Amino acid sequence: MPRYRLTIEYDGAPFSGWQIQADRITVQGVLTAAVAALTGEETLVQGAGRTDAGVHARAQVAHVDLARDWETDTIRDALNAHLRPHPVAVLAAERVGDDFNARMSAIKRHYRYVIVNRRPPLTLERGQAWRIPRRLDERAMHEAAQRLVGKHDFTTFRSTECQAKSPVKTLDQLDVVREGDRVHVIASARSFLHNQVRSMVGSLVYVGDGKWTADDLAAALAARDRTACGQVAPPDGLYLMQVDYP
Repeated sequence: MPRYRLTIEYDGAPFSGWQIQADRITVQGVLTAAVAALTGEETLVQGAGRTDAGVHARAQVAHVDLARDWETDTIRDALNAHLRPHPVAVLAAERVGDDFNARMSAIKRHYRYVIVNRRPPLTLERGQAWRIPRRLDERAMHEAAQRLVGKHDFTTFRSTECQAKSPVKTLDQLDVVREGDRVHVIASARSFLHNQVRSMVGSLVYVGDGKWTADDLAAALAARDRTACGQVAPPDGLYLMQVDYP
């Protein structure tokens, strides 16, 4: 049975996250329905990561098994036709071996959180970024962020609904950079806990606001207590940017 790798872009705003749910519109749900409309097959599209409700993707990766061989351009274009009017696009389809698994084969995931740091409200980027009107100190945020890099117990930055077996993760990168009135938080790791990136971003904004110091952030991490977390950033500004494979 041929297996295909799909690279997918989507606006997460109208969806209840990636994972298929009864009576809710999800990205996995509309993709699986598009495959069924194209092929007549009931086969689940399996993704590299379960993005939360409202979270976007520039390059989510998924795989799907089909009963027969298809031209990859045909799969891409036909799925996009069946996905309308949902804000989901298959950017590429590629034939892969049976040993490829979008989730299990991934070795690193890259996220970017976008903060628009200005007083005027958002218009074109409404639902696509987190507007913070107060001037943030991005250098202080970046310096504090380095206290979270490495292997730690991230219980503080983990949703109480997280289903991961262990709260211990290795965070490879957490950078904060400013580009004009935009502050980007860039996070990379093999895998993340539920709400981990948004929880870290919200706490880093406390640092950028002057409410917390780097030591306060480190203390929150060491507490291993969800109640020690700062605010949780809204999903609007979070993007799955890339998934790496061997």
